[in-house]
Amino acid sequence: MRIHIALPDAVVAELDRRAGARRRSAFIAEVIRRALEDERRWDDIEAALSALPDTGHAWDDDPAEWVRRQRHADGRRSG
Repeated sequence: MRIHIALPDAVVAELDRRAGARRRSAFIAEVIRRALEDERRWDDIEAALSALPDTGHAWDDDPAEWVRRQRHADGRRSG
């Protein structure tokens, strides 16, 4: 699909230095793909922020003790 975008001359000059005039589209497409993936990741992070309630957890009374029990129960730990 083709789209039309306007970019400042300085941005196009930097784009050409980095990607080459014949690789503009591929470079822009890759940069946009990465940016969209970052945005999706941030959406997931922000959605997860409110996923756990503030109270009612096994670790509420003594978080350090809860961590020690978790570590002790982890059979991969040797110490």
